[in-house]
Amino acid sequence: MKIIENLPELRREIAAWKQAGQRVAFVPTMGNLHDGHYSLIALARQHADRVVASVFVNPTQFGPNEDFERYPRTPQADAAGLETAGCDLLWRPSVDSMYPLGLAHVVTVRVPGITEILDGAHRPGHFDGVATVVARLFNQVQPDVAVFGRKDYQQLAVIRHLVQELAFPIEIIGAPIKREADGLAMSSRNQYLSPEERALAPRIHQTLQMMCEQVDAGLALDEVQRNARAALEDIGMQVDYACILTPEFKTPQAASTPLVALIAARLGNTRLIDNLEFTPGALPQG
Repeated sequence: MKIIENLPELRREIAAWKQAGQRVAFVPTMGNLHDGHYSLIALARQHADRVVASVFVNPTQFGPNEDFERYPRTPQADAAGLETAGCDLLWRPSVDSMYPLGLAHVVTVRVPGITEILDGAHRPGHFDGVATVVARLFNQVQPDVAVFGRKDYQQLAVIRHLVQELAFPIEIIGAPIKREADGLAMSSRNQYLSPEERALAPRIHQTLQMMCEQVDAGLALDEVQRNARAALEDIGMQVDYACILTPEFKTPQAASTPLVALIAARLGNTRLIDNLEFTPGALPQG
C-alpha cells in the first residue's frame, strides 16, 4: 500500500490506474479505524480494481463544543490496518492542503433541507462541513465508486444528494452497519465510554429493535417514539431524537412503507447514533 500526502502525486497515481482501464473505489475516513471501517474496504474491493482510503480529521464538521482536538489520531495503526484490509493507497492530506486559503476562507458546500433535521438540528453546520470536505475529496481522488457506512444514515443521504446535484460521476454504495457482539454499532467514539457506560450502550440497539417490534404490533408512531425516549432516559441517557421515518426522512403515511428507526443519544460526554431499516411485517436490516 502506498501512503501519499501530496496532491500532485495522488493524481498521477490514480491517472495511471485509469489509463490502464482500472476502476477506482474510495473510502473516506477520519482515522482511528476499526473493523467497521475495514468492512468498507472489503466491500469497496468487490466493486473496483483499486481501493483508495483517506484519513483526514476534518475541522469544518466539528462544532465549537465538539471533540475535534480530542478526536483520537492513530496514523500508524490506521495504515497497518488498511494495508491488511487490502487497501491500495492511503491518501493522508494536511489541513493546509485540504483548505489552502485557510479555514476563514473556505468555499462551503451546503445541501439544503435534509441537513436541517435530526443531526443537522442538533449539530448546526456539521453537514456543511461534511459536504464541503467530501466534495473536495471526490475532486482529489476522482473515484468511480465510493463506499459509506449506513450507521451514519443521514450522512449517506446527504452524500447521495450532493452527488446527484453536483453531477459527480460516482456510484455511492451504503455498507451494512458493523456491530459488536452485544449489538453496539462500531464507532471510534465508543472508546470514550467508561466501563459503566459501555455496558449501557447496547441499549440503543435494543431500543431500536423494540421500536420495530412495536410498529409491527400496530402501536401508533407517536407512542412508539415516546416509549423509546423513555426507555433510554430511564437509564440516564440524554436523547436528541428517537424517531421513525421513511427513507426520504418523511413522516410515514402507510404501514407497509419501508421505514427506518433512528436514535441519537448521549452517554455521559459521548454522543452515539444508530439506526435500523425495516419494513413492517419483516425482520429489520442492520
